[in-house]
Amino acid sequence: MTDLIKAIDPRGLIRESYRIEGIRIEECRSIFLDWALFDDHEMAQAERITTLLDHYGADAPDHPMTQVMRLALDEAATPKRRGGRKGRVG
Repeated sequence: MTDLIKAIDPRGLIRESYRIEGIRIEECRSIFLDWALFDDHEMAQAERITTLLDHYGADAPDHPMTQVMRLALDEAATPKRRGGRKGRVG
């Protein structure tokens, strides 16, 4: 494992999710949320997810965690509507 991957996933949550045989997508979502909420890296989150996908997802394209991270990237790329005053005035 590279130093960058260790820095992005210091607790090894993503790494371990790929090692759990028979893990379901619901469990991967929970693990991913835990990783995302307690992440404090300087790199942008989308870049961290892409790095993890390149490292783990290339060998496991059908793994539920790969699916969860791809969905997270898709959501991050989709602009969200902002409501209220901030949505009108920027």
